[in-house]
Amino acid sequence: MTLLEVRDLEVTYTDGAAAVRGVDLVLEAGEKLGLAGESGCGKSSLALALLRLLPAGTRVGGQVLLNGEDVLTMRWGRIRAVRWAQASVVFQGAMHSLNPVHRVGDQIAEPILLHRGATAAEAKRRAGELLERVGLPAARAGAYPHELSGGQRQRVMIAMALACDPRLIIADEPTTALDVMIQAQILRLIGQLVADEDVGLILISHDLAVLAQTCDRLAVMYAGRVVEEGPARQVHEDARHPYAAALSAAFPRIGDPASRYAPRGLAGDPPDPSALPSGCAFHPRCPAALDGCATHDQPLRDVGPGRRAACVHVSPPAATDAAVAAEEVRTTP
Repeated sequence: MTLLEVRDLEVTYTDGAAAVRGVDLVLEAGEKLGLAGESGCGKSSLALALLRLLPAGTRVGGQVLLNGEDVLTMRWGRIRAVRWAQASVVFQGAMHSLNPVHRVGDQIAEPILLHRGATAAEAKRRAGELLERVGLPAARAGAYPHELSGGQRQRVMIAMALACDPRLIIADEPTTALDVMIQAQILRLIGQLVADEDVGLILISHDLAVLAQTCDRLAVMYAGRVVEEGPARQVHEDARHPYAAALSAAFPRIGDPASRYAPRGLAGDPPDPSALPSGCAFHPRCPAALDGCATHDQPLRDVGPGRRAACVHVSPPAATDAAVAAEEVRTTP
């Protein structure tokens, strides 16, 4: 069942920065989709656009179909009902997202009171259950954010996202600033919750290796566009777009001395969204750019089962033997 379908999504800020440029994505119920790319590539702008959380004046085009209903054309009252109840966000940086002067239990209970019409006692009990579900004692509901560790605050954010049993969870770099052990715990927790509740997950991260291990599918963004999409491990291990390949090569692989002692990077910086280069936006940094890349952008094209890439060097998968034979029979005099 298709839970979320994004069609030709565009996001342009008031200063003219084109943060998202014609993105198409599909997410099934129970599926985990990873979004990867450098800072400024449009990942967070895309995530915020899905629930219309962008600043006033931002131009948003295209369609965001959540259970078949276009979020971008919803009335204000309807979009407020959809947030938390149908889709929720785990924001980047739990310390900055939680209100420092309110106890965490009250912050978890707030959407339950607003969207479920629960009594104060019911909301309090539900908040305690959610804390225990994410691995914290219910008694921690009485704590303020500064009294919790970074990993505990992130678990509180996940509990808040689950408060109204949404069908879609958007996690914007939920493991930022956490040590690797806590990162692993948080990612396992998110994966288990998705499996138990059959919800759809969009997980945003800079770390391609983490996404490859956690997600079913992976989309790599550059300058507001998806430049490669496909099964997560295939994209990580055998990227077809030069940018996705460079992003993957930047992380050393355990057991591979070559990558450990000589990790590869990518020269240059991402382009300014308000002054993108002509043609393929990646061509100034691309080691395999051709003359035509400076004038002609490349659309996403199929490069294998469930895989797409936007590069002049990729070609469609070879025709099957049966298809070739059929063509020979058709053209033989």
